[in-house]
Amino acid sequence: MDKAYDHKKYEDKIYKLWEESEAFKPSDTKKTFTIIMPPPNANDPLHIGHALFVTLEDIMIRFHRMKGFSTLWLPGTDHAGIETQYVFEKKLAKEDKSRFDFDRETLYKKIWDYVQDNSDTAIDQIKKLGASADWSRYKFTLDKDIVKDVIETFKQMHGEGLVYRDVRLVNYSPADGTSFSELEIEYQEKVDPLYFIKYRFADNPDETISVATVRPETIFVDTHLAVHPKDKKRNHLIGKKVLNPTTDAEMEIIGDEFVEPEFGTGIVKLTPAHDQNDFDAGKRHGLPVIQAIDIRRKITDNGGKYSGMKVLQAREEVVKDLQEKGLIEKIQEDYSHRVAVYEKSGKPIEPLPLPQFFVKVKPLTEKVLQAIDKGEVKVLGAGYDKILRQWLENLHDWNISRQIVWGIRMPVWYSTAFSSKITVSFIDKNKETQRGILDELQQKYTLQEIKDGLQSLSADVDVEYVISDESPGEDYIQETDTFDTWFSSSQWPFVTLQNTQPDDFERFYPTDVMETAYDILMFWVMRMLMMGVYKAGKVPFHTVYLHGLIRDEKGQKMSKSKGNVINPIDVGDKYGMDALRMALVIRSTAGLDKNVGEQDIKAMRNFSNKIWNASRFVEAKAKEQEDKSVKSNSKDTEFIEKLQKVTADVTKQIEQLKLGLAADTVYNEFWHWFCDECIEQAKSGEISMERLEDGLKTFLKLLHPFMPFVTEAIWSQELKLDTGLLIQAEWPK
Repeated sequence: MDKAYDHKKYEDKIYKLWEESEAFKPSDTKKTFTIIMPPPNANDPLHIGHALFVTLEDIMIRFHRMKGFSTLWLPGTDHAGIETQYVFEKKLAKEDKSRFDFDRETLYKKIWDYVQDNSDTAIDQIKKLGASADWSRYKFTLDKDIVKDVIETFKQMHGEGLVYRDVRLVNYSPADGTSFSELEIEYQEKVDPLYFIKYRFADNPDETISVATVRPETIFVDTHLAVHPKDKKRNHLIGKKVLNPTTDAEMEIIGDEFVEPEFGTGIVKLTPAHDQNDFDAGKRHGLPVIQAIDIRRKITDNGGKYSGMKVLQAREEVVKDLQEKGLIEKIQEDYSHRVAVYEKSGKPIEPLPLPQFFVKVKPLTEKVLQAIDKGEVKVLGAGYDKILRQWLENLHDWNISRQIVWGIRMPVWYSTAFSSKITVSFIDKNKETQRGILDELQQKYTLQEIKDGLQSLSADVDVEYVISDESPGEDYIQETDTFDTWFSSSQWPFVTLQNTQPDDFERFYPTDVMETAYDILMFWVMRMLMMGVYKAGKVPFHTVYLHGLIRDEKGQKMSKSKGNVINPIDVGDKYGMDALRMALVIRSTAGLDKNVGEQDIKAMRNFSNKIWNASRFVEAKAKEQEDKSVKSNSKDTEFIEKLQKVTADVTKQIEQLKLGLAADTVYNEFWHWFCDECIEQAKSGEISMERLEDGLKTFLKLLHPFMPFVTEAIWSQELKLDTGLLIQAEWPK
């Protein structure tokens, strides 16, 4: 053996040996252990969080493989709809182009080619980390068989009334050009002016009441005001009528308990088309839903003189007009409030009433709650079981329509008999964009021309449609929306197993562990539970292991702007992937964040060398001692008992998924007991070399799930401690 361990000499070579030996494939034994890999973005390089999930899952997989289980770790990558299209659009912008320069089909193909050109990045990096996944079963979320099954689920749910189309208020991002579910929205503090506006009474215009709002630009569509019915100061106003400050139309004051008497003046204006509370109140009272702002965040045709203005411009104009009328009581310039934004881009959300497809969640969440109550699934991570339950009990119906190209297109076809209620955007033969009502456009263009250049489509909620894989006829035009990425990925555990080996679903479903970050619990884990119980009749996994975020050594969140990001591949190349893996997992706890700096990884590189040097010593001493059949030395029995205890402790900790504790135990026992004590005792003859060799073999096995490369290098490449590879060796008893 060389004097020092050189990870660059072994890692690629060993991974190739593992693959060639087919060690990653499940055996034929009956007892199974399965993990479905959370699919990373096919187009993106890995970050430190990916390195953590690969390490944690690989530890479980290697352990159960050595324990004799038929072990399947099924890998895959995600098309990551909105994120990938967003990245591609930035690429187009550098070329002085945009998504609006292409018809839908052309844009999809361009993104497909872009992803395919970059799709090996994530896979290659996962392999470099040592992931012993069965790559022969690799799946992509846009594989044809996956797409087919996702569509079948949609058709089934629609047929059973669990999917419906309706006009509801959705979280729309004009900047991103699509709607989002409530889970993808976050709220940021923002300071805006709060306008106190006078409303004149219809029967006595000289008398006014004041209403506070940050959105005067929508007043022109308002038809009602509201107060809390138990607000003694103001409930006498219920039933009275005031004049709309911008249109002079009469507005009735109603009572509704959602109103907060402490906010502003205790009287609120109702804009059902642009606020969820107002929308809900409007439904309760049968109020009209009149849209003031369109998907481009401009004032609609309902706005009269303000039509076509951008929101902020319209706000300024409305305020100016109200001031001229003497209807602005005061303006509070420093009003702090929470504003909804899309959590990825930080762009503002505009609640809009749009016709979309929704999933009725209550029939699904009820079954998941029953499964949790029966103990069919448990969540590891402090308090996250309660968070999961809270979301399941309070989840709103799920908007699964997304106005993007990159994803699984909805198999929905609208009848052109309703062409006066269908709005389209398309590129004509002259490469010019045309927008308008379908029946008006058909006076100049053929339906086929429109279909060929189609970019987007919006159909009124009462337009007849057919759910079908293929066009039902020439007089139908297909929906341009795609499925929410979470809708397709929520089916990942069963659609993957249904489309790999013939008996995989029967053998490996339900899977054993779903390991992922705690911040994806509501986005993905909850929805996988919902869809798994619905489609397969069983929860898709028995245990949810939630890992925390990796922070820098000071406990700060890693970000490019702070310059504290650790690139997992770079530090792995520098110190060895074993060092990175061990630094990430040691003393980690499910559900809790962990601080990791380069010094931690360097320390684990030193541990790799400790393992190497201890093995060199045992090899050298074994060669010196020709006769290993000497009788037991004085501390052999004590050594055997302690080794058995260490083995039992590490085994139990891994079985209980206390992986950070297991890593800490094997680290401490190897370094401080085996190296510091036992090797010294072997030097003085208190422990026999035969026992010490047994101890080394045991520790290499115990360490293997955590640090697979250095242990395999010692076991099969240098000391040749057995005839086979360590990855296929039996776990010590």
